[in-house]
Formats: sequence, C-alpha cells, structure tokens
Amino acid sequence: MEFFNFHHHNKQTAHGIYNLEAGETPPDFPYSVGIHPKTIDTDQFENQWSRLCANITDHCFAIGECGLDSFAETDQKIQDEVFLKQIRLANEIKKPLIIHCVRKFYEVISFKKYAEQPMVIHGFNKKDSIAADLLKNNFYLSFGKAVLYNLSLQNTLKITPLDKIFLETDNDDFRIEELYGKVAELKGISLEELNKQITENLETIKNG
Repeated sequence: MEFFNFHHHNKQTAHGIYNLEAGETPPDFPYSVGIHPKTIDTDQFENQWSRLCANITDHCFAIGECGLDSFAETDQKIQDEVFLKQIRLANEIKKPLIIHCVRKFYEVISFKKYAEQPMVIHGFNKKDSIAADLLKNNFYLSFGKAVLYNLSLQNTLKITPLDKIFLETDNDDFRIEELYGKVAELKGISLEELNKQITENLETIKNG
C-alpha cells in the first residue's frame, strides 16, 4: 500500500507533494511552488515572482508554502501583500494552497474570504481551539511527526473530521507509514480506510 505524503522535502519520495526549493528544476511528479514568508526578497521581488510563475508546470499540484510568519524579518504588510498575491494566483490557475503559519492563525483566517481554492495548513501542531476555528472556516489540516508523541495534538487530531485531514513528513526524517499507523489507531479505523479517505480528500482539493 502506498501512503501519500502531503508535504515533503525529499526528491526520492514520488508519492506525495514535493516542496520545490528556489532555483530547482520542477520534477516530473507532484510538487508545490510558492514564496515562503521568510524568503520574500523585497529588492528582487519581480524576479522572484517571475521565477514562481515560470515553475508552474502540469505537475504543479499546489501553490505553497506561502502564508504568514511572526518571526520572519519581512514587514507584516509586505507579507500580507505577497500572501494575497499568491492566493489570487491560485484562484487563477485553480490550485489549492499549502499554508505556512507561525503565530498568525487568525490573520490567515482573515484571508480566507479571498480564496476560491482550498487552503491547507501544513504541519499543524496547535491547540484544539485554533483547530476548531480553522475547521469552522473550512481549512484542511495537515499533521506531521508531532502526532507520534504529542498527546495534546493527538486529541486535536481525534476531533478533526477525517475529510479535513492530510499527513506529511515535512523535512523530518521518519517514515510516513508510522504516521498513518498512529492516526489510524487514534481514529479507530483501518489503514485501508484512512488511506482511502486521504485519497478522496486529495481529489476534493484538486478539483477545488
């Protein structure tokens, strides 16, 4: 059984969505491409934007990582502008968005009204109340390695509907199968059921 890795940085993993780094050639398997809030180049933004657009091929699954980060050096107003520009690009090319968010969840929620395509918070590891607010606003949540050991996050995952879940390794070194096994256990379902649901979720976001 193959397990889809929603967000990863390993080019050896073809069954998932590879996070394309700046300067890389797009691969011939699913990937995402975006301008991370920590890599916004205000001096060369037009060139940065042109490179992003040039890297959107038939294998591009999503726009991202993009979003807001309270620790990024880039001014918040500029982060907002770049995030909104990527949301509008996703609307135009009909691709979902993979969202990077650090201590800016309610600000990210405020941008949802501009999005015509699904928005997925990657690497979600926050408390129940934030998850509830995101879910209420129709976000998807992608969970990573922390689910294997974080009891509070395990409880959050239990209350997250199956049709709003994705699983990822991000850049952590572990096997995605471990995560699928733990989530199936927490949800009280079989690996086959979990895998089938995540495949259905992928089709849902792919079709907008």
